[in-house]
Amino acid sequence: MRITGISTHVVGTPWRNLTYVQVHTDEGITGVGETRMLGHTDALLGYLREAEANHIAGSDPFAVEDLVRRMKYGDYGRAGEIVMSGIACVEMACWDIKGKALGVPVWQLLGGKVTDKVKAYANGWYTTERTPEAYHKAAQGVMERGYKALKIDPFGTGHFELDHKETLYAVSLIEAVRDAIGPDAELMLEMHGRFSPATAVRLANELAPFKPAWLEEPVPPENLKALEKVAAKVDLPVATGERIHDRIEFRELFESQAVDIIQPDVGHIGGIWETRKLAATAETHYMLVAPHNVGGSVLTAASLQVGFTSPNFKILEHFNDFADAEIKKVVKGAPQVVDGYFELSDAPGLGVELDTDAAAEFPQQQARFDLWAEGWEKRDPSGTGRK
Repeated sequence: MRITGISTHVVGTPWRNLTYVQVHTDEGITGVGETRMLGHTDALLGYLREAEANHIAGSDPFAVEDLVRRMKYGDYGRAGEIVMSGIACVEMACWDIKGKALGVPVWQLLGGKVTDKVKAYANGWYTTERTPEAYHKAAQGVMERGYKALKIDPFGTGHFELDHKETLYAVSLIEAVRDAIGPDAELMLEMHGRFSPATAVRLANELAPFKPAWLEEPVPPENLKALEKVAAKVDLPVATGERIHDRIEFRELFESQAVDIIQPDVGHIGGIWETRKLAATAETHYMLVAPHNVGGSVLTAASLQVGFTSPNFKILEHFNDFADAEIKKVVKGAPQVVDGYFELSDAPGLGVELDTDAAAEFPQQQARFDLWAEGWEKRDPSGTGRK
């Protein structure tokens, strides 16, 4: 079997463009992969056009390791977010092809299952007014849909510092959410890498009474010493990793022991097998894995292949029941959350199919996600005072 070419389809919303890549073969089997880019979708499409000619066309889709190696190193330049995301889309699609050709789900090809279900946590649910009352109601709605965990960034447009008034307001939002979801549901606290170590520590202590399940990206991701400073002073699990695009770059993070939960994005770090390798390394450091997952249903399905096969997999993020949920229709067989969990699927490959006609109903947009714009949490760039 050989790859004859690829086709790309961009599904657009105001705050995210989802890029789907179909990999076609000479035996008529087509696989699909997906990633979500922020502001670089056209750059990704440009890279994929070149990579198709230089590396992809004519390759054996079963030889996933070889294709990834050539795409990553065969152009000599250091692979960053765009290249690793392009690799991820093609890599997922190759696993999908392999599973379909052999008649087995991808998780079976990765060593088999270690669990029959993966816990989900909701994100994108708080696209409402930023008030305790509105957040309380929205959080109740999440629980009514069966979720047992959710994530929230309550910090508005805070940057490095957060003044006393805004701190009290953030506390009031978290208090309302915890009251809505009860004592047993997990509440993940997102900081989006926005604070100085001192501010992150202060806020973590202020919010500790509400029992956050983790403290996510408390400081910008570029400075591990700053993260170590936070980890040494807070009594909460620390999570990070969504903006690291090569598993090799996790080495210093592992060595620092400054994190308890790593959050690679399967769509940015080279795909399923690269993430599974990373999870194995994390296991040797007694760290859990909870992938960043802001994509659609194909990326969710790909992330679940890692979840079903990794003993240290904690939970998977899910946006698609809340923020622009209508895009779920572009994927047939989309994974669904049932009583707070994704259940194991025996469907061959990734178990999903892209509906290109449905995808065409959501053309590419000038999507933006500006954390420094007022109202960013609504994920509606038209209403955030964009510059």
